Amino acid sequence: MKNTLFLILSALLFVACGDDSSTSANNSNDGEISSKSSSSSAKSSSSSVAKSSSSRKTVSSSSGKAVDEIVGSMMDSRDGQTYKTVTIGTQTWMAQNLNYKTANSFCYESSAENCEKYGRLYLWSAAMDSVGAWNTNGKDCGDLTRCSPTDPVRGVCPEGWHLPSNTEWETMLIAVGGVSTAGKVLKSTSGWNGNGTDDFGFSALSAGYRFVRGDYDLEGSKTYFWSSTEKDNNRAISMSLNGNDDNAFLNGNYKFLGFSVRCLKD
Repeated sequence: MKNTLFLILSALLFVACGDDSSTSANNSNDGEISSKSSSSSAKSSSSSVAKSSSSRKTVSSSSGKAVDEIVGSMMDSRDGQTYKTVTIGTQTWMAQNLNYKTANSFCYESSAENCEKYGRLYLWSAAMDSVGAWNTNGKDCGDLTRCSPTDPVRGVCPEGWHLPSNTEWETMLIAVGGVSTAGKVLKSTSGWNGNGTDDFGFSALSAGYRFVRGDYDLEGSKTYFWSSTEKDNNRAISMSLNGNDDNAFLNGNYKFLGFSVRCLKD
């Protein structure tokens, strides 16, 4: 019932938020969450300076272009958590969601087990490190304010890594063959109500999201990742994947929602 109400309200009350985000990605409102929906959250895991032993393989995108995939690992020196990494094209990404505990970050359904599985869900202000604890490039960026972040924004990521911008998300989506198939090839091979093929080792999990009131929804159906790119006072750009869709979406979403974070190497 909650999902039905969410879909109706999203369709009636909001138009696509990605219409002026200067993105080549699919900007349909499939990637948006209504301010009146019952929850918001996304998968997370962790981040840190990569020191990995790594392995390389070459995979082909749907366009037929060969792309190198280098798999490694990294450790976040702040809490000692170790995470997988993957190099896709020219970019090195975390292959798991950030799980660094900070203010305004949450476990899905307040379960520590879900933090272990999905990583933490961050408000945009937390993802940007609006208090300037680690770096000032995203300082004072939060809900109901306009800010002028200086990319790259380290945000909540460990030293040597940063919160990806909208443009950097676009670069990755192009590298894996384009937005029309990115959802399929980036999603993990289990846990979704429409599993992916995980061709590039990105292993996106269906973490769902957290809403402002502390409700959680769409585990198994959706995942959302923050970018450092602001859309307006209320919204920032996020990248989202759906269980029943092969597309990827770059849209504006409300800053008070709890989404996952994937850090990108500087």
